[in-house]
Amino acid sequence: MTRAVVFAYHKVGVRCLKVLIAQGIDVALVVTHHDNPNEQIWFDSVAATAADYQIPTIKPANPNNPDSVRHIRDIAPDFLFSFYYRQMLSPELLSIAARGALNMHGSLLPKYRGRVPVNWAIIHGETETGATLHYMVEKPDAGDIVAQTSVPILPDDTAQEVFDKVTVAAELTLYRALPALIAGNAPRITQDLAQGSYFSGRKPEDGWINWNESAIRIHNLVRAVAPPYPGAFTTIASQSARILRTRLIAVRCENLSSPLLTLLNNRLMAYCANGDALQILALEIAGEAVIPATITLQLGSGPWPLGVG
Repeated sequence: MTRAVVFAYHKVGVRCLKVLIAQGIDVALVVTHHDNPNEQIWFDSVAATAADYQIPTIKPANPNNPDSVRHIRDIAPDFLFSFYYRQMLSPELLSIAARGALNMHGSLLPKYRGRVPVNWAIIHGETETGATLHYMVEKPDAGDIVAQTSVPILPDDTAQEVFDKVTVAAELTLYRALPALIAGNAPRITQDLAQGSYFSGRKPEDGWINWNESAIRIHNLVRAVAPPYPGAFTTIASQSARILRTRLIAVRCENLSSPLLTLLNNRLMAYCANGDALQILALEIAGEAVIPATITLQLGSGPWPLGVG
């Protein structure tokens, strides 16, 4: 029986772990993370899934520490798998797997190597992304590709909606590739890293809206950081606001002196500095939900300046 050690977290970790179990892999150990109390945990638990299947689990602060490496070496796995595990694995750890160490990445490599690839793909207006199973090397997301599955990004898709598609793509990619991996005849396609870029992680403050940008760029930011992510931030009439959902509208406001929020036919319309328009579909001001019928009660008569502290 093929034996594996699995490093996993998040929804992709749960689904891919279940694929291994379903295809008869002996998962001898699961390595996962403690949940961060400062993070909104909106995804399924790898630890709970492993417990449900009575798989031993550890949660080391550093998976590359000598005790963890020694433990995994004693297991003598055929494969190591990493499914949305958040730390890099050392060359020493990768070398333990007799038949290779593989990672599932949430983009169509070599595009969007690195952190939060779904969010970055939306920010950049991509119309397609997916999941890639590849061999792990010392450099992140740079090893040979085994298989990929693509999914569409629709114009109004949020990051969670795209992430849900990528989760299914990851499950399908692993399910289809696993028999060839076990048989020892899986393809290995060398990446041309010049065809893609590496992206770092994002922080909540990266969600501040620059109203000097075009409506489509702001729309892409809003949907890329929409809940369960922290949301896109601005000020409206000098009050802190969070814009949670938008839609591009083929309306312009010429001769605009500064970005404004207005009411138009009972719709909240945001006008960027260049006159482009966005309909605001979900909005919070000072932590309270706002709808067109109540905004004047909260802010007085409009229009209201955007992005002025």
